[in-house]
Amino acid sequence: QVQLVESGGGAVQPGGSLRLSCAASGSLLIIYDMGWYRQAPGKQRDLVATITSGGRTNYADSVKGRFTISRDNTKNTVTLQMNSLKPEDTAVYYCNAHKSLLGQNRDYWGQGTQVTVSS
Repeated sequence: QVQLVESGGGAVQPGGSLRLSCAASGSLLIIYDMGWYRQAPGKQRDLVATITSGGRTNYADSVKGRFTISRDNTKNTVTLQMNSLKPEDTAVYYCNAHKSLLGQNRDYWGQGTQVTVSS
């Protein structure tokens, strides 16, 4: 129902910044809770940040104070501003859209974008 496309990944030195964007099509994000997840090689996919349809945010402890998630329902986009990046932030970052319908969870994922933090 909804297609998600991430952009903004790349290579950056420790302490640098990146802004990831997620553009949606096929549906209006206003009805979805949104999130960013990341997965490093050999690791599980972990939650980075979420923002509900009402604008309430939640962050993983490892990124609190450094990352900011936001949404623009008019543009149908979700953004992850990443500051003070560390090597341990290196991972593939995925955009997620979530909605419960009749008690069933619905999840949609983007293709992922690579973030590499190294000297």
